Amino acid sequence: MKKAKDETKAKPTRLFRHNRTFFTMFVATMMTLMLMVTGCSPGAKTYNGSSTSQEKDLVTQTQRKDRVTSAVKDKNYKLEETVILSRHNIRAPLSDKDSDLYKMTPHKWHEWSSATGELSLRGGNLETLMGQYFRKYLVSKNLMTENENPSDKAVRIYANSMQRTIATARYFSSGFLPVANTDVEYHEKLGTMDPVFNPQLTFLNDTFTKKAMDEIGTMGGKQGIGGIEKGLTKEYKLLANVIDLKDSEKGKKEDYAKFPTNDLKINFELNKEPALTGSLKAATTASDALTLQYYEEPNAKKAAFGEKLTESQWEEISKIKDVYGEVLFTAPVVAQNIANPMLKEIKSELTNKNRKFTFLSGHDSNVYSVLAALDFKDYKLPNAIEKEAPIGGKVVMEKWKGADGKQFITFKMIYLSVDQIRNVQAIDLDNPPMVYDLSIKDLKKNSDGMYNFNDVITHFDQSIAAYDTLKAGK
Repeated sequence: MKKAKDETKAKPTRLFRHNRTFFTMFVATMMTLMLMVTGCSPGAKTYNGSSTSQEKDLVTQTQRKDRVTSAVKDKNYKLEETVILSRHNIRAPLSDKDSDLYKMTPHKWHEWSSATGELSLRGGNLETLMGQYFRKYLVSKNLMTENENPSDKAVRIYANSMQRTIATARYFSSGFLPVANTDVEYHEKLGTMDPVFNPQLTFLNDTFTKKAMDEIGTMGGKQGIGGIEKGLTKEYKLLANVIDLKDSEKGKKEDYAKFPTNDLKINFELNKEPALTGSLKAATTASDALTLQYYEEPNAKKAAFGEKLTESQWEEISKIKDVYGEVLFTAPVVAQNIANPMLKEIKSELTNKNRKFTFLSGHDSNVYSVLAALDFKDYKLPNAIEKEAPIGGKVVMEKWKGADGKQFITFKMIYLSVDQIRNVQAIDLDNPPMVYDLSIKDLKKNSDGMYNFNDVITHFDQSIAAYDTLKAGK
Protein backbone atom coordinates (compact mmCIF):
# COMPACT_ATOMS: atom_id res chain seq x y z
CA MET A 1 0.00 0.00 0.00
CA LYS A 2 1.28 3.42 -0.90
CA LYS A 3 2.40 5.57 1.98
CA ALA A 4 0.75 8.95 2.42
CA LYS A 5 2.95 11.96 2.96
CA ASP A 6 1.90 12.70 6.53
CA GLU A 7 3.15 10.99 9.62
CA THR A 8 -0.21 9.45 10.47
CA LYS A 9 0.26 6.66 7.93
CA ALA A 10 2.45 3.58 8.14
CA LYS A 11 6.17 3.87 7.51
CA PRO A 12 7.22 3.24 3.90
CA THR A 13 9.22 0.23 2.83
CA ARG A 14 12.97 0.76 3.28
CA LEU A 15 15.75 -0.72 1.20
CA PHE A 16 17.99 -1.15 4.22
CA ARG A 17 19.19 0.64 7.31
CA HIS A 18 22.82 1.36 7.78
CA ASN A 19 25.37 3.11 9.89
CA ARG A 20 25.54 6.47 8.12
CA THR A 21 29.08 7.22 9.20
CA PHE A 22 30.39 3.87 7.97
CA PHE A 23 28.55 4.20 4.66
CA THR A 24 29.87 7.72 4.06
CA MET A 25 33.45 6.61 4.83
CA PHE A 26 33.05 3.66 2.47
CA VAL A 27 31.79 5.86 -0.35
CA ALA A 28 34.59 8.37 0.21
CA THR A 29 37.20 5.59 0.13
CA MET A 30 35.80 4.09 -3.07
CA MET A 31 35.61 7.54 -4.64
CA THR A 32 39.28 8.16 -3.89
CA LEU A 33 40.19 4.82 -5.45
CA MET A 34 38.15 5.66 -8.53
CA LEU A 35 39.87 9.01 -8.88
CA MET A 36 43.25 7.28 -8.62
CA VAL A 37 42.26 4.79 -11.32
CA THR A 38 41.10 7.51 -13.69
CA GLY A 39 44.18 9.60 -13.02
CA CYS A 40 42.13 12.58 -11.91
CA SER A 41 42.90 14.42 -8.71
CA PRO A 42 40.01 15.41 -6.42
CA GLY A 43 40.74 19.04 -7.11
CA ALA A 44 40.72 18.74 -10.91
CA LYS A 45 39.08 21.71 -12.57
CA THR A 46 37.35 21.99 -15.88
CA TYR A 47 37.22 25.77 -15.95
CA ASN A 48 40.11 28.17 -16.19
CA GLY A 49 40.47 31.47 -14.39
CA SER A 50 39.55 32.61 -10.91
CA SER A 51 36.05 32.18 -9.49
CA THR A 52 34.03 35.19 -8.46
CA SER A 53 31.30 35.01 -5.84
CA GLN A 54 28.75 35.10 -8.66
CA GLU A 55 30.42 32.15 -10.38
CA LYS A 56 30.27 30.18 -7.14
CA ASP A 57 26.50 30.37 -7.31
CA LEU A 58 24.39 28.03 -9.43
CA VAL A 59 25.26 29.40 -12.86
CA THR A 60 24.92 28.13 -16.37
CA GLN A 61 28.35 27.26 -17.70
CA THR A 62 29.97 25.42 -20.57
CA GLN A 63 33.56 24.45 -21.01
CA ARG A 64 33.76 26.16 -24.37
CA LYS A 65 33.79 29.76 -25.51
CA ASP A 66 29.98 29.90 -25.49
CA ARG A 67 29.94 30.05 -21.68
CA VAL A 68 26.96 32.02 -20.38
CA THR A 69 25.50 32.80 -16.97
CA SER A 70 22.03 32.07 -15.65
CA ALA A 71 19.45 34.78 -16.22
CA VAL A 72 18.05 34.23 -12.72
CA LYS A 73 18.90 36.97 -10.21
CA ASP A 74 18.15 35.74 -6.68
CA LYS A 75 20.07 38.28 -4.59
CA ASN A 76 16.91 39.93 -3.23
CA TYR A 77 15.02 36.69 -2.63
CA LYS A 78 14.98 34.09 0.12
CA LEU A 79 15.08 30.42 -0.87
CA GLU A 80 12.24 28.57 0.89
CA GLU A 81 12.11 25.15 -0.76
CA THR A 82 13.83 22.98 -3.36
CA VAL A 83 12.19 20.07 -5.20
CA ILE A 84 14.34 17.89 -7.46
CA LEU A 85 13.15 15.42 -10.07
CA SER A 86 16.25 13.39 -10.84
CA ARG A 87 17.19 10.81 -13.40
CA HIS A 88 19.25 7.97 -11.91
CA ASN A 89 23.00 8.08 -12.46
CA ILE A 90 25.18 5.76 -14.59
CA ARG A 91 23.85 2.21 -14.80
CA ALA A 92 24.77 -0.93 -16.67
CA PRO A 93 22.80 -1.47 -19.91
CA LEU A 94 19.29 -2.87 -19.58
CA SER A 95 20.02 -5.81 -21.90
CA ASP A 96 21.54 -9.07 -20.71
CA LYS A 97 24.28 -11.00 -22.52
CA ASP A 98 21.83 -13.19 -24.45
CA SER A 99 20.05 -10.19 -25.97
CA ASP A 100 20.35 -8.51 -29.36
CA LEU A 101 22.65 -5.88 -27.86
CA TYR A 102 25.44 -8.45 -27.68
CA LYS A 103 24.57 -9.85 -31.11
CA MET A 104 24.74 -6.45 -32.84
CA THR A 105 28.52 -6.11 -32.53
CA PRO A 106 31.51 -8.44 -32.80
CA HIS A 107 33.19 -6.36 -30.10
CA LYS A 108 33.14 -6.99 -26.37
CA TRP A 109 31.10 -4.58 -24.29
CA HIS A 110 32.50 -3.05 -21.12
CA GLU A 111 32.64 -5.30 -18.06
CA TRP A 112 30.33 -3.46 -15.69
CA SER A 113 30.77 -3.14 -11.94
CA SER A 114 27.06 -3.78 -11.53
CA ALA A 115 24.41 -6.20 -12.73
CA THR A 116 22.13 -5.53 -15.70
CA GLY A 117 20.25 -2.24 -15.24
CA GLU A 118 21.83 -1.48 -11.86
CA LEU A 119 23.75 1.60 -10.75
CA SER A 120 27.50 1.38 -11.36
CA LEU A 121 30.20 2.30 -8.87
CA ARG A 122 31.08 5.36 -10.93
CA GLY A 123 27.40 6.34 -10.98
CA GLY A 124 27.28 6.08 -7.19
CA ASN A 125 30.42 8.18 -6.81
CA LEU A 126 29.08 10.88 -9.12
CA GLU A 127 25.77 11.01 -7.29
CA THR A 128 27.54 11.41 -3.95
CA LEU A 129 29.43 14.35 -5.42
CA MET A 130 26.16 15.90 -6.58
CA GLY A 131 24.70 15.44 -3.11
CA GLN A 132 27.71 17.17 -1.57
CA TYR A 133 27.39 20.01 -4.05
CA PHE A 134 23.71 20.59 -3.29
CA ARG A 135 24.48 20.56 0.43
CA LYS A 136 27.08 23.31 -0.03
CA TYR A 137 24.81 25.28 -2.34
CA LEU A 138 21.77 25.15 -0.04
CA VAL A 139 23.92 26.05 2.96
CA SER A 140 25.13 29.08 1.02
CA LYS A 141 21.48 30.00 0.40
CA ASN A 142 20.59 29.53 4.10
CA LEU A 143 18.05 26.80 3.35
CA MET A 144 20.15 24.19 5.14
CA THR A 145 22.81 24.20 7.83
CA GLU A 146 26.09 22.33 7.51
CA ASN A 147 25.76 18.71 8.67
CA GLU A 148 22.07 19.19 9.34
CA ASN A 149 19.95 16.37 10.71
CA PRO A 150 16.50 17.43 9.46
CA SER A 151 13.13 16.00 10.42
CA ASP A 152 11.15 13.72 8.14
CA LYS A 153 8.69 16.56 7.61
CA ALA A 154 11.39 18.92 6.34
CA VAL A 155 13.21 16.56 3.97
CA ARG A 156 11.84 13.79 1.80
CA ILE A 157 13.89 11.41 -0.37
CA TYR A 158 11.58 9.25 -2.47
CA ALA A 159 12.67 6.77 -5.16
CA ASN A 160 11.10 4.47 -7.68
CA SER A 161 11.40 0.88 -6.49
CA MET A 162 14.21 -0.08 -8.88
CA GLN A 163 17.76 -0.74 -7.73
CA ARG A 164 19.27 2.06 -9.81
CA THR A 165 16.84 4.70 -8.54
CA ILE A 166 17.00 3.63 -4.89
CA ALA A 167 20.79 3.45 -5.04
CA THR A 168 20.96 6.87 -6.72
CA ALA A 169 18.86 8.34 -3.92
CA ARG A 170 20.99 6.57 -1.31
CA TYR A 171 24.27 7.90 -2.72
CA PHE A 172 22.83 11.40 -3.13
CA SER A 173 21.63 11.32 0.48
CA SER A 174 25.07 10.23 1.66
CA GLY A 175 26.61 13.35 0.16
CA PHE A 176 23.71 15.64 0.97
CA LEU A 177 23.08 14.58 4.57
CA PRO A 178 26.30 12.84 5.66
CA VAL A 179 25.47 12.68 9.39
CA ALA A 180 21.71 12.23 9.22
CA ASN A 181 19.90 8.90 9.36
CA THR A 182 17.52 9.82 6.55
CA ASP A 183 15.92 6.79 4.92
CA VAL A 184 15.15 6.45 1.24
CA GLU A 185 11.42 6.03 0.82
CA TYR A 186 10.06 3.54 -1.70
CA HIS A 187 6.71 1.80 -1.86
CA GLU A 188 6.83 -1.30 -4.03
CA LYS A 189 8.72 -4.58 -4.03
CA LEU A 190 12.29 -4.10 -5.25
CA GLY A 191 12.33 -4.32 -9.04
CA THR A 192 8.68 -3.26 -9.39
CA MET A 193 7.69 0.07 -10.90
CA ASP A 194 5.98 2.53 -8.54
CA PRO A 195 2.82 3.98 -10.21
CA VAL A 196 4.06 7.52 -9.46
CA PHE A 197 7.22 6.92 -11.50
CA ASN A 198 5.84 4.43 -14.02
CA PRO A 199 5.31 6.11 -17.45
CA GLN A 200 2.38 3.85 -18.21
CA LEU A 201 -0.80 4.67 -20.09
CA THR A 202 -3.54 4.62 -17.46
CA PHE A 203 -6.36 4.98 -19.99
CA LEU A 204 -6.89 4.48 -23.71
CA ASN A 205 -9.68 5.61 -26.03
CA ASP A 206 -10.04 6.39 -29.72
CA THR A 207 -9.82 10.16 -29.26
CA PHE A 208 -6.62 9.89 -27.27
CA THR A 209 -5.00 7.44 -29.69
CA LYS A 210 -5.75 9.61 -32.72
CA LYS A 211 -4.42 12.76 -31.06
CA ALA A 212 -1.31 10.94 -29.87
CA MET A 213 -0.52 9.52 -33.30
CA ASP A 214 -1.10 12.89 -34.94
CA GLU A 215 1.22 14.62 -32.46
CA ILE A 216 3.94 12.00 -32.85
CA GLY A 217 3.57 12.31 -36.61
CA THR A 218 4.47 15.98 -36.49
CA MET A 219 7.93 14.97 -35.25
CA GLY A 220 8.62 13.55 -38.70
CA GLY A 221 7.67 16.71 -40.56
CA LYS A 222 5.83 16.40 -43.88
CA GLN A 223 6.48 12.67 -44.00
CA GLY A 224 4.78 12.10 -40.65
CA ILE A 225 5.89 9.12 -38.57
CA GLY A 226 7.80 7.82 -41.57
CA GLY A 227 10.01 10.87 -41.50
CA ILE A 228 11.24 10.31 -37.93
CA GLU A 229 13.74 7.58 -38.82
CA LYS A 230 14.68 9.19 -42.12
CA GLY A 231 15.84 12.15 -40.05
CA LEU A 232 18.30 9.79 -38.34
CA THR A 233 19.96 8.45 -41.49
CA LYS A 234 23.32 10.02 -40.65
CA GLU A 235 23.20 8.90 -37.01
CA TYR A 236 22.16 5.35 -37.93
CA LYS A 237 25.09 5.06 -40.33
CA LEU A 238 27.61 6.31 -37.76
CA LEU A 239 26.30 3.93 -35.08
CA ALA A 240 26.38 0.94 -37.44
CA ASN A 241 29.98 1.74 -38.36
CA VAL A 242 31.13 2.16 -34.75
CA ILE A 243 29.65 -1.13 -33.57
CA ASP A 244 30.57 -2.88 -36.87
CA LEU A 245 27.00 -4.08 -37.30
CA LYS A 246 27.72 -5.82 -40.62
CA ASP A 247 30.31 -8.09 -38.98
CA SER A 248 28.14 -8.94 -35.98
CA GLU A 249 26.28 -12.18 -35.34
CA LYS A 250 22.97 -10.45 -36.10
CA GLY A 251 24.41 -8.76 -39.16
CA LYS A 252 25.67 -12.01 -40.68
CA LYS A 253 22.70 -14.23 -39.79
CA GLU A 254 19.99 -11.74 -40.73
CA ASP A 255 21.82 -9.72 -43.39
CA TYR A 256 21.41 -6.78 -41.02
CA ALA A 257 24.27 -4.52 -42.09
CA LYS A 258 22.51 -1.23 -41.44
CA PHE A 259 19.55 0.18 -39.55
CA PRO A 260 16.59 0.63 -41.94
CA THR A 261 14.75 3.95 -41.85
CA ASN A 262 11.27 2.76 -42.80
CA ASP A 263 10.08 0.32 -40.14
CA LEU A 264 8.95 2.47 -37.19
CA LYS A 265 5.65 1.49 -35.57
CA ILE A 266 4.08 2.90 -32.40
CA ASN A 267 2.13 0.70 -30.00
CA PHE A 268 -0.20 1.76 -27.18
CA GLU A 269 -1.39 -0.73 -24.58
CA LEU A 270 -3.32 -0.03 -21.39
CA ASN A 271 -1.24 0.02 -18.19
CA LYS A 272 2.01 -0.24 -20.13
CA GLU A 273 4.58 2.24 -21.37
CA PRO A 274 4.16 3.50 -24.92
CA ALA A 275 6.26 1.22 -27.10
CA LEU A 276 7.69 1.09 -30.56
CA THR A 277 9.15 -1.51 -32.88
CA GLY A 278 11.64 -1.23 -35.69
CA SER A 279 15.13 0.12 -36.12
CA LEU A 280 14.69 2.99 -33.68
CA LYS A 281 14.24 0.52 -30.84
CA ALA A 282 17.23 -1.62 -31.88
CA ALA A 283 19.44 1.39 -32.53
CA THR A 284 18.45 2.95 -29.21
CA THR A 285 19.55 -0.19 -27.37
CA ALA A 286 23.01 0.14 -28.92
CA SER A 287 23.06 3.95 -28.60
CA ASP A 288 22.21 3.75 -24.90
CA ALA A 289 24.85 1.09 -24.20
CA LEU A 290 27.53 2.93 -26.16
CA THR A 291 26.77 6.23 -24.42
CA LEU A 292 26.95 4.57 -21.00
CA GLN A 293 30.17 2.85 -22.01
CA TYR A 294 31.65 6.25 -22.92
CA TYR A 295 30.76 7.57 -19.46
CA GLU A 296 32.16 4.52 -17.70
CA GLU A 297 35.28 3.60 -19.71
CA PRO A 298 38.25 5.95 -19.07
CA ASN A 299 39.77 5.23 -22.50
CA ALA A 300 37.56 7.09 -25.00
CA LYS A 301 38.90 5.19 -27.99
CA LYS A 302 38.27 1.87 -26.28
CA ALA A 303 34.76 3.04 -25.40
CA ALA A 304 34.14 3.52 -29.14
CA PHE A 305 35.51 0.07 -30.07
CA GLY A 306 38.71 1.52 -31.46
CA GLU A 307 37.20 4.53 -33.22
CA LYS A 308 38.39 8.02 -32.37
CA LEU A 309 35.10 9.92 -32.15
CA THR A 310 34.68 13.67 -31.83
CA GLU A 311 32.33 15.21 -29.29
CA SER A 312 29.84 15.97 -32.07
CA GLN A 313 29.91 12.32 -33.16
CA TRP A 314 29.16 11.18 -29.62
CA GLU A 315 26.25 13.63 -29.68
CA GLU A 316 25.03 12.07 -32.94
CA ILE A 317 25.11 8.59 -31.43
CA SER A 318 23.25 9.76 -28.34
CA LYS A 319 20.73 11.66 -30.47
CA ILE A 320 19.18 8.34 -31.46
CA LYS A 321 18.26 7.68 -27.85
CA ASP A 322 17.01 11.26 -27.43
CA VAL A 323 14.66 10.85 -30.40
CA TYR A 324 13.42 7.57 -28.93
CA GLY A 325 12.52 9.39 -25.71
CA GLU A 326 10.82 12.20 -27.62
CA VAL A 327 8.70 9.80 -29.66
CA LEU A 328 7.55 7.77 -26.67
CA PHE A 329 7.10 10.38 -23.96
CA THR A 330 6.78 13.95 -25.25
CA ALA A 331 3.70 14.07 -27.46
CA PRO A 332 1.49 16.44 -25.39
CA VAL A 333 -1.44 14.10 -24.82
CA VAL A 334 0.85 11.14 -24.11
CA ALA A 335 2.79 13.21 -21.59
CA GLN A 336 -0.40 14.37 -19.88
CA ASN A 337 -1.52 10.73 -19.63
CA ILE A 338 1.66 9.14 -18.26
CA ALA A 339 2.99 12.06 -16.17
CA ASN A 340 -0.26 12.72 -14.30
CA PRO A 341 0.74 10.88 -11.07
CA MET A 342 4.15 12.56 -10.99
CA LEU A 343 2.66 16.01 -11.62
CA LYS A 344 0.37 15.52 -8.63
CA GLU A 345 3.32 14.37 -6.52
CA ILE A 346 5.44 17.39 -7.43
CA LYS A 347 2.58 19.81 -6.85
CA SER A 348 1.94 18.23 -3.45
CA GLU A 349 5.59 18.72 -2.50
CA LEU A 350 5.70 22.31 -3.71
CA THR A 351 2.62 23.18 -1.65
CA ASN A 352 3.68 21.28 1.48
CA LYS A 353 4.30 24.01 4.09
CA ASN A 354 6.47 21.73 6.21
CA ARG A 355 8.82 20.71 3.42
CA LYS A 356 12.04 22.47 2.49
CA PHE A 357 13.71 19.78 0.35
CA THR A 358 12.41 16.90 -1.79
CA PHE A 359 14.41 14.50 -3.94
CA LEU A 360 12.45 12.33 -6.39
CA SER A 361 14.67 9.64 -7.91
CA GLY A 362 13.33 8.40 -11.23
CA HIS A 363 14.12 7.97 -14.90
CA ASP A 364 14.61 9.87 -18.15
CA SER A 365 11.00 9.02 -19.01
CA ASN A 366 9.90 11.07 -15.98
CA VAL A 367 11.97 14.05 -17.08
CA TYR A 368 10.72 13.85 -20.68
CA SER A 369 7.06 13.46 -19.78
CA VAL A 370 6.84 16.00 -16.92
CA LEU A 371 8.46 18.79 -18.93
CA ALA A 372 6.31 17.96 -21.95
CA ALA A 373 3.10 17.79 -19.90
CA LEU A 374 3.87 21.25 -18.49
CA ASP A 375 4.64 22.55 -21.99
CA PHE A 376 8.22 23.68 -21.43
CA LYS A 377 10.07 25.21 -24.34
CA ASP A 378 12.32 22.94 -26.38
CA TYR A 379 15.98 22.97 -25.39
CA LYS A 380 19.31 21.35 -26.18
CA LEU A 381 21.74 21.22 -23.28
CA PRO A 382 25.26 22.53 -23.87
CA ASN A 383 28.31 20.45 -23.02
CA ALA A 384 26.30 17.24 -22.90
CA ILE A 385 25.98 14.40 -25.35
CA GLU A 386 22.49 13.64 -24.03
CA LYS A 387 20.74 16.88 -24.88
CA GLU A 388 17.43 16.57 -22.99
CA ALA A 389 17.56 14.11 -20.08
CA PRO A 390 21.24 13.49 -19.33
CA ILE A 391 22.45 10.77 -17.03
CA GLY A 392 22.05 11.92 -13.42
CA GLY A 393 20.34 15.10 -14.68
CA LYS A 394 18.05 16.95 -12.32
CA VAL A 395 15.05 19.19 -12.92
CA VAL A 396 15.45 21.60 -10.00
CA MET A 397 12.44 23.61 -8.86
CA GLU A 398 13.23 26.36 -6.36
CA LYS A 399 10.60 28.31 -4.42
CA TRP A 400 11.64 31.82 -3.45
CA LYS A 401 10.13 34.65 -1.38
CA GLY A 402 10.60 38.22 -2.48
CA ALA A 403 11.03 41.28 -0.28
CA ASP A 404 7.32 42.01 -0.79
CA GLY A 405 6.35 38.58 0.60
CA LYS A 406 5.28 37.18 -2.77
CA GLN A 407 6.42 33.70 -3.77
CA PHE A 408 8.20 32.80 -6.98
CA ILE A 409 9.63 29.70 -8.59
CA THR A 410 12.49 28.88 -10.95
CA PHE A 411 13.14 25.80 -13.08
CA LYS A 412 16.64 24.62 -13.99
CA MET A 413 18.24 21.52 -15.42
CA ILE A 414 21.34 20.73 -13.40
CA TYR A 415 23.70 18.09 -14.78
CA LEU A 416 27.35 17.15 -15.06
CA SER A 417 29.41 18.00 -18.12
CA VAL A 418 30.97 15.19 -20.13
CA ASP A 419 34.39 15.88 -18.61
CA GLN A 420 32.97 16.04 -15.09
CA ILE A 421 31.41 12.62 -15.63
CA ARG A 422 34.36 10.94 -17.34
CA ASN A 423 36.96 12.36 -14.95
CA VAL A 424 34.80 11.97 -11.81
CA GLN A 425 35.64 15.55 -10.96
CA ALA A 426 35.07 17.01 -7.52
CA ILE A 427 31.95 19.17 -7.76
CA ASP A 428 31.77 22.17 -5.47
CA LEU A 429 30.94 25.87 -5.47
CA ASP A 430 34.18 26.57 -7.35
CA ASN A 431 33.58 23.85 -9.93
CA PRO A 432 29.78 23.62 -10.14
CA PRO A 433 27.78 21.36 -12.43
CA MET A 434 26.13 22.68 -15.56
CA VAL A 435 22.95 24.70 -14.99
CA TYR A 436 20.46 25.45 -17.75
CA ASP A 437 17.41 27.67 -17.24
CA LEU A 438 14.15 26.00 -18.30
CA SER A 439 11.20 28.04 -19.54
CA ILE A 440 7.45 27.37 -19.78
CA LYS A 441 5.96 28.44 -23.11
CA ASP A 442 2.88 30.36 -21.98
CA LEU A 443 4.13 31.86 -18.70
CA LYS A 444 6.17 35.01 -18.30
CA LYS A 445 9.13 35.43 -15.99
CA ASN A 446 9.68 38.61 -14.00
CA SER A 447 12.72 40.80 -14.56
CA ASP A 448 14.74 38.53 -12.27
CA GLY A 449 13.98 35.40 -14.29
CA MET A 450 11.37 33.97 -11.90
CA TYR A 451 7.79 32.79 -12.33
CA ASN A 452 4.95 33.80 -10.03
CA PHE A 453 4.41 30.78 -7.81
CA ASN A 454 0.60 30.86 -7.98
CA ASP A 455 0.73 31.05 -11.78
CA VAL A 456 2.87 27.93 -11.85
CA ILE A 457 0.55 26.00 -9.51
CA THR A 458 -2.38 26.99 -11.75
CA HIS A 459 -0.37 25.71 -14.69
CA PHE A 460 0.10 22.37 -12.90
CA ASP A 461 -3.65 22.24 -12.25
CA GLN A 462 -4.41 22.84 -15.91
CA SER A 463 -2.19 19.98 -17.01
CA ILE A 464 -3.64 17.69 -14.35
CA ALA A 465 -7.18 18.62 -15.44
CA ALA A 466 -6.28 17.92 -19.08
CA TYR A 467 -5.84 14.30 -18.05
CA ASP A 468 -9.48 14.07 -16.98
CA THR A 469 -10.64 15.64 -20.24
CA LEU A 470 -8.59 13.19 -22.30
CA LYS A 471 -9.76 10.25 -20.22
CA ALA A 472 -13.37 11.27 -20.87
CA GLY A 473 -12.66 11.05 -24.60
CA LYS A 474 -13.12 14.77 -25.24
